[in-house]
Amino acid sequence: MTPMPARALSLAQPTADSLHLGNYLGALKQWVELQDTYESFYGVADLHALTVEVEPSQLTERTLRSAAQIIAAGVDPERSPVFAQSHVGEHAQLAWVLSCLTGFGQASRMTQFKDKSARFGVDRTNVGLFTYPILMAADILLYRADRVPVGEDQRQHLELTRDLAERFNHRYGEVFVVPEPHIVKSVGKIMDLQDPTAKMSKSSSSPTGIIELLDEPKVNVKKFRSAVTDSDTVIAYDEEAKPGVSNLLKLLSLFTGSPVEQLVADFEGKMYGHLKVAVADAVMAEITPFRERTLELMQERSELQSLLRAGAERARAVASKTLADVYDAVGLVR
Repeated sequence: MTPMPARALSLAQPTADSLHLGNYLGALKQWVELQDTYESFYGVADLHALTVEVEPSQLTERTLRSAAQIIAAGVDPERSPVFAQSHVGEHAQLAWVLSCLTGFGQASRMTQFKDKSARFGVDRTNVGLFTYPILMAADILLYRADRVPVGEDQRQHLELTRDLAERFNHRYGEVFVVPEPHIVKSVGKIMDLQDPTAKMSKSSSSPTGIIELLDEPKVNVKKFRSAVTDSDTVIAYDEEAKPGVSNLLKLLSLFTGSPVEQLVADFEGKMYGHLKVAVADAVMAEITPFRERTLELMQERSELQSLLRAGAERARAVASKTLADVYDAVGLVR
């Protein structure tokens, strides 16, 4: 194989009107850093979003909002193409070829399908959800990415991707790069502000327990100030005994760069209210400009769509070459 530049790829699903604080710390900020060491491709996985029922107008809006937030976080579309998955037809085309290499039993063992089909019943689970990991494999393999930023919850899907790449290469010759996981630098779990024993999550957090990045700043400040702590008065880091206080200390550390131990010393003798105000100030100082930039991009939709078109063209230049090699390898006539 011709040596390829070191590449990284990651896509975000447009499943909500706003990303939340956990998405920002665990994904977006890390994508920005990867630009310095990899040729990076970032996209909005709008095809994946079709595995659940969604209003067409809502999907359009969320796709644009997701792209705007990726750029607002610091991904530079001049350096790293930002595109909508559906704008690069090769994703779906390669997914079909890979589907024909995937055993039914292997696909049915994917955790996401198992969980949702068990919860809702197989008859109420669509085929798109069943083949979702195969489309994800196509997303990755199209760009011959060396590294894929994933959290632990996506490791199984990446293992399927690696397995399909190796199976294809063994059967048809060396076409794909077998990607390695880039397990994103752990920021630990960002916990629900109202239930600090549970992870902050779009699907399970209460409205007052989750920090939506595009909410009005005053709304998020209020959420921090009403964050659940405990009946004690000592500011200390102990995830089991003091989960609420520990979550606030972790957030303050992530946004200020100060070690938790130093923060505990700094807040000795102070009240929980002081800690909550400090966390709110530190978080809002960073995400308020992010919010403003996102809303600015959403007001300039023609510019945003132009960026997506340009990103899709650059992504397609790479994806089309890979798909042509795949089609040649399997014997499809060009």
